[in-house]
Amino acid sequence: MDEREKIWSVISHIPKGKVSSYGAIATRAGLPGYARYVGYTLKHLPPNSSLPWYRVINSKGYISFRVGTEKYQLQKSRLEEEGIIFSGEKISLKQFGWI
Repeated sequence: MDEREKIWSVISHIPKGKVSSYGAIATRAGLPGYARYVGYTLKHLPPNSSLPWYRVINSKGYISFRVGTEKYQLQKSRLEEEGIIFSGEKISLKQFGWI
């Protein structure tokens, strides 16, 4: 299994209604310190991927896309559909974090 497949495997296990950070995913995939590589890998997902990419946020509890953009709104709405609650623009990792 290559690095991308390891990352995809970890992301595929994030339960519905939970989120995880780029760094936590990298560590869980055996790639500590490779948080940016997780982001790079997600950016290059095949268009037809069913991977729950939207469950990946930054380590401070925020969506990484710029607020107000189409991608930001898409990620936020998918998370809200799963029951994740935002306080302003932030997600409580204590309440909704996985790993």
